[in-house]
Amino acid sequence: MEVHADVDGSGVPLAVLLKRELCNQKVERPDILFGEANKSKKGEDFTLLLPRCHRTTGEGGGSGGGENAGGGDDDDTISVFAIFDGHNGSLAAIYTRENLINNVLAAIPPNLTSEEWTAALPRALVAGFVKTDKDFQTKGTTVTFVIIDGWVVTVASVGDSRCILESAEGSVYFLSADHRLDANEEEVERVTASGGEVGRINIAGGAGIGPLRCWPGGLCLSRSIGDIDVGEFIVPVPHVKQVKLSNAGGRLVIASDGVWDALCFQEALNYIRGLPAEAAANRIVKEAVTSKGLRDDTTCIVVDILPPEKLSPPLKRPGKGVIKTLFRRRPSDEMSEDQMDRGCLEPDVVEEIYEEGSAMLARRLNINYPSGNMFKLHDCAVCQLEMKPGEGTSVHGNMPKHSRVDPWGGPFLCSSCQLKKEAMEGKLHSRTE
Repeated sequence: MEVHADVDGSGVPLAVLLKRELCNQKVERPDILFGEANKSKKGEDFTLLLPRCHRTTGEGGGSGGGENAGGGDDDDTISVFAIFDGHNGSLAAIYTRENLINNVLAAIPPNLTSEEWTAALPRALVAGFVKTDKDFQTKGTTVTFVIIDGWVVTVASVGDSRCILESAEGSVYFLSADHRLDANEEEVERVTASGGEVGRINIAGGAGIGPLRCWPGGLCLSRSIGDIDVGEFIVPVPHVKQVKLSNAGGRLVIASDGVWDALCFQEALNYIRGLPAEAAANRIVKEAVTSKGLRDDTTCIVVDILPPEKLSPPLKRPGKGVIKTLFRRRPSDEMSEDQMDRGCLEPDVVEEIYEEGSAMLARRLNINYPSGNMFKLHDCAVCQLEMKPGEGTSVHGNMPKHSRVDPWGGPFLCSSCQLKKEAMEGKLHSRTE
């Protein structure tokens, strides 16, 4: 019997779980269909398309072999789709495309069950993003990184590319965060507290014009991979959201800011209703360019997560798209009467498993018992360097003594990753003042 963990008891109703168990003793994995489209202005947008990628490094990571990871157990493969929108050149986007997936997979301990692997993934994504940034700090790139494992979708994002999910019944969920300074007051406060300056371009003493920017450098974003020339307060720590779809499936739209600056989410979804994934991606790019002209690289990936052997996109009722900010709805909201009458067909429920957007590594790398015990205590939590007991620095080392967190306990960082952490938190800046 499949066990569905629910920390606060407010998830899926018992009646729904019983229906699932009666209908499917073994939940089948979905079919994944995808399409991609791009119109290039600067040549700085890159994509990663791995419909079948092994869970371990060296067996399908990077931009190579994962697309042809055939012949193995489907339960040992995941799907990976990503957009990298470079700025000030394409070097950071290319490097991240080639290395991020391996850095993420290397941060996941071996020999985990499927449930343990899902639980370990959010921390591994944080570690992989920070390691990639640490290894390559020139120029910069946004990243929207999507991992599909069965019916579980995990999205990690820095920057202003976005990922939205439309469920089979037409409900819409935002799975990424917007790290534009204009759109995120909390990030403005974090950047200024870490030593950065935030403001608009000021011409000849007049009123500021244009979007909010970080200075020095003038970047409009608060998070990215790279951008060391702007400042360490531009951090690579991703917002991570993890959800589980019902077996009715859904559709993901992953797109760079060239799309979202031209189309709102509902326009994009209306244009592609009923189209297969490849045609849908092309239609979104075409409509974005028609609307605003080709002002920026404009890239879109559409991914359909479908019940096995259902090789066409699910039909959705026109105009039913509603933004969902609260994933766990009341049981009375989760199934209509007519859905209850469908017997074994699951209701249109998207369960939130995890969401965290803090930029603080101490918060993002610390995992409560028992999940935290999956990770090796004396390996660096970011770069996986094996250290002897006593060599590493706890991520909680700067916590006050009265804190409930033990400053002498793990996770631990090696010396170079500890310097990276201090720089991101503005501590190196404050020491030089």
